[in-house]
Amino acid sequence: MGWAIAVHGGAGDIPLSLPPEKRLPREAGLRRCLDVGIAALKAHNHPLDVVELVVRELENNPHFNAGKGSVLTTSGTVEMEACIMDGKTMKCGAVSGVSTVVNAISLARLVMDKTPHIYLAFDGAEAFAREQGLETVEMSHFITPENIERLKQAQEADRVQLDYTQPIPKEVPKEAAVADGDSQIGTVGCVAVDSEGSLATATSTGGIVNKMVGRIGDTPIIGAGTYANHLCAISATGRGEAIIRGTIARDVAAVMEFKGLSLKEAAAYVINQVPRGNAGLIAVSSTGEVTMPFNTTGMFRACATEDGYSEIAIWDSPTK
Repeated sequence: MGWAIAVHGGAGDIPLSLPPEKRLPREAGLRRCLDVGIAALKAHNHPLDVVELVVRELENNPHFNAGKGSVLTTSGTVEMEACIMDGKTMKCGAVSGVSTVVNAISLARLVMDKTPHIYLAFDGAEAFAREQGLETVEMSHFITPENIERLKQAQEADRVQLDYTQPIPKEVPKEAAVADGDSQIGTVGCVAVDSEGSLATATSTGGIVNKMVGRIGDTPIIGAGTYANHLCAISATGRGEAIIRGTIARDVAAVMEFKGLSLKEAAAYVINQVPRGNAGLIAVSSTGEVTMPFNTTGMFRACATEDGYSEIAIWDSPTK
């Protein structure tokens, strides 16, 4: 048994030809966040504090679809979501429809710590953030030129897009599969376990490009995009609707508990139940196991364990 940590920056149709200017900043971001998490675990910080810290870093990185890099709704606005959960106590907090809070994951943590509730959304979540003194900014802080262009492409094609999608020809039918590109690179998450076996998970996202105002995805839904208990901690990424239908995060824990499978076996089983091209997840167990399966083309991911193993990868082969 020892500490372990995993981080993701989104799963999806990530082409092997992804240009260096898109790939390298994200790999560097994952590497930095992994180092931040490792240092925090070595300093004996609680996993709940570790996952919040790491996801804050990811939210502040405009190359990921969370916080500063959040994608836009059909109205050109930002509606961010986040969720955090402690495995030992099963306490959790979640927020949706956040548009001015710099770090939505810290607002989710406050919902968990400072209210009798689990989930706050839209005006209520924003008001609570101000009451608690969290840093807020104008919505324009989160809107990047790249995401304005993504929204324009999606609206020209008259469809929603999963996170960062390459230009789509107008003649592509709305119901067609998501085009190849750096689509679905977005939702960020972190899972961690300390040497005592305490587990925690955190997930944050801006959602999908050109989503309807008010749409809620899997990230803030306990058991879908985010879940932790005494056995494992999971953060999922991909097509939110498919992840919600599959209750992916909870199913990993359930399969471990009721079928007696290892973390790796349970996570692979659950991902294989989801239609191909829709999902990925990162998970750690109370005994320090790590797994990062996905059924999409790729998933930006990184992990490290106390015994010295570390990995930063996008596709099937790790990139060192």
